Amino acid sequence: MKHYKKIAVTLMGVLLFTFGIMADEMINENALQGKKVLYVYGGWDGHEPEQCRDIFVPWLKSEGAEVFLHDDLACYEDSALMAEVDLIIQHVTMSQISGPRERALLNAVKRGVGLAGWHGGLGDSFRNNTEYQYMVGGQWVAHPGGVIPYRVNITDREDPVTRGLEDFDMKSEQYFMHVDPNVKVLATTTFAGDHDFWIDGAVMPVAWKKQYGKGRVFYSSLGHVSSDFNVPEALEIMKRGIKWAAESLEKGAEEWLSPIYK
Repeated sequence: MKHYKKIAVTLMGVLLFTFGIMADEMINENALQGKKVLYVYGGWDGHEPEQCRDIFVPWLKSEGAEVFLHDDLACYEDSALMAEVDLIIQHVTMSQISGPRERALLNAVKRGVGLAGWHGGLGDSFRNNTEYQYMVGGQWVAHPGGVIPYRVNITDREDPVTRGLEDFDMKSEQYFMHVDPNVKVLATTTFAGDHDFWIDGAVMPVAWKKQYGKGRVFYSSLGHVSSDFNVPEALEIMKRGIKWAAESLEKGAEEWLSPIYK
């Protein structure tokens, strides 16, 4: 009898340990509850900043977040605002940012504020600002062929942001980017040589996580226009990535062994 009790206790310990690991590795469905989110939008109209705002801001509020909505980068110089936010979502393409505003944004993320965004709204915001690009983890440089059909491959099936999702198809801009090698790549796309023969077979990150200072940064190249988020996987990846970044201040940086992807 004592032997069976010992086995039962051991099994219970293993189950509790396993459950603890699983809980840590799951996306917190309440991650946005009570969070203060600065949502900044603007720049080039072709990326439909207002239409994308109307997708994500109502969702953020439905998740319990308090949203501070700004269509001007001047908000980054509001020290009181920047001191209280947990997460910054930026959707500003092909714009320019002043030195003080850039420093305020960089410093907020360095101290632990989360940052999330997609496509050119985060990955092609300020072409002259290399420190900003260093923070994001990549910079757009081309989309051969313009709007074309392409495949997105889930390359990390264990990460909570992409777990349970299968490879899927897009018809949009297939972003070719210059990418920081020290990012955790979650999904990729492979270029054909139909438009630029010299990149045939090139594997390019589509979605990634990274750290900048103490801050969590999440990026997805999907979302050229708002209708791209009609693709369920594209929307789900972005929502999960936002939730992951929203817990930056309370959970801190996430550790991973290698940024290598296939």
